[in-house]
Amino acid sequence: MWWALAFLSAALLGFYDSFKKASLKDNAVIPVLFLNTLFSSLILLPFAICSGWGGWDVQRFILLKSCIVLASWLAGYFAMKHLPLTIVGPVNATRPVLVLIGAMLIFGERLNTCQWIGVLLAAVSFFLLGRSSRREGIDFRSDRWVFCLVLAAVIGAASALYDRYLMAPSDSGGAGLDRLQVLSWYNIYQCWMMGIVLLTLWLPLARRSRAGRKQVPVTPFRWSWTIPCISLFLCGADFVYMWALTDPDALISVVSMIRRGSVVVSFLFGALVFREKNLRAKALDLVLVLLGMFFLYLGSR
Repeated sequence: MWWALAFLSAALLGFYDSFKKASLKDNAVIPVLFLNTLFSSLILLPFAICSGWGGWDVQRFILLKSCIVLASWLAGYFAMKHLPLTIVGPVNATRPVLVLIGAMLIFGERLNTCQWIGVLLAAVSFFLLGRSSRREGIDFRSDRWVFCLVLAAVIGAASALYDRYLMAPSDSGGAGLDRLQVLSWYNIYQCWMMGIVLLTLWLPLARRSRAGRKQVPVTPFRWSWTIPCISLFLCGADFVYMWALTDPDALISVVSMIRRGSVVVSFLFGALVFREKNLRAKALDLVLVLLGMFFLYLGSR
């Protein structure tokens, strides 16, 4: 069951990335990210009320989760704004590889033959997608937005491993936290943190820019109905993802790899909606992505 939830989470995550790209086009990153955390908090507020506070012994774990995720989001949002959607997915593929290494070292996970084939195929396919994307003139060794994207992937891998610890039962060495409690409260904490960033950093800079007192103009914020769609699909993807991790047989390395299959959905959006370039070479590499997902499915049945 957990593998089916992982595939559903991947699909929702693809729509999340696509709406995020649409919302960030010619738009200010900080307000968009704040609104994402705000809408997510409102959606999940009933779960926060039902799950309760739980005391500081619980909330300290969730607060750390919030800081890790928000750091990843800040780097990822700035990268998403400046990079093509069909490049973001391949670079994000470093995340499940890092998760696999961490899961083997920390949790002692072992993969069967089909799962290993799926993991290797997916890793190779994402690597090839990254190489073909270089034809668009983006230097992966020196581009700061690529650096931000890689940083987001590394921090995201740490977040995935931490999720496994949070969801694992206490008798198995985990924190044994309720998935809805974690999901709801960490979004609320992020909303507070982003609210502080918005009020103390972005708004003063935006006012100075409008008044002509800042040499580098700050990108103005514009409202778009794609912004609340970010929160809707993100909450759905995270809920299904954490549900999958509560299964004692779930392998965090495989779940993380399957979720990176969201690149298929985002690729279609990049091709059909955003009209991005170099699609033929990238489309050939996507065949390996689908083949890797198929072997992961076979190994997880």
